[in-house]
Amino acid sequence: MIITNDKVDSGREDGRAFDEIRSLKIEAGVLKRADGSAYLEVGGNKIIAAVYGPRESYIRRLLRPDTGVIRCRYNMAPFSVDDRKRPGPDRRSTEISKLTAEALRPSLLLEEFPRSMVDVYIEVIEAEGGTRCAGITAAAVALADAGIPMKDIVVGCAAGKNNNEIVLDLSEVEDKEGQADVPVAIMPRTGEVTLLQSDGNLTEEEFNKALDLAIEGCMRISEVQREALKAKYGE
Repeated sequence: MIITNDKVDSGREDGRAFDEIRSLKIEAGVLKRADGSAYLEVGGNKIIAAVYGPRESYIRRLLRPDTGVIRCRYNMAPFSVDDRKRPGPDRRSTEISKLTAEALRPSLLLEEFPRSMVDVYIEVIEAEGGTRCAGITAAAVALADAGIPMKDIVVGCAAGKNNNEIVLDLSEVEDKEGQADVPVAIMPRTGEVTLLQSDGNLTEEEFNKALDLAIEGCMRISEVQREALKAKYGE
């Protein structure tokens, strides 16, 4: 499913309204060799997520006798940004990998697969701000495509402060030059928050407004996730 937005006259650098999400596209099942996969575009971001498992891991120390374990690897390709990124994991990607696994885990019924491992790979092909939440959104669709039992499909979106205004779905310019960023991930059916971060200076009123706006964005993106799965599997 694809959502496109027409530019309007506003104070944002790309012409969006304060509560408008960038053009969004999600497609499920794009990789034949993965157990589940998804492709996502939001603004200038292009992200592929692949899922393998549940399967027994060769790393025995990671296995648990009472439940399965999810492991995530978030990676930005060297050509995904203007200044070529050094290949391989760095401190930021390691942090986001851990946060992504923690954001996705509450939705998964891994207790049905003891002593097993679910591996999630998120590859950022092009980056244009908000890749953390976009990666979580794509990974959740890939997990659903893999047929892993889930309570809900986790979805991520961010709000923030730019030019003293609270805005939704920050672009790369707004992310770098803005005053604050609030990434959020939720389970839409229950509203349970699985990821909440805040970077920058916000008053309590501004933080609550950014949180509400990010959750509203999550709910809209959740509809696109479900439409993408329906497009592959039918009603």
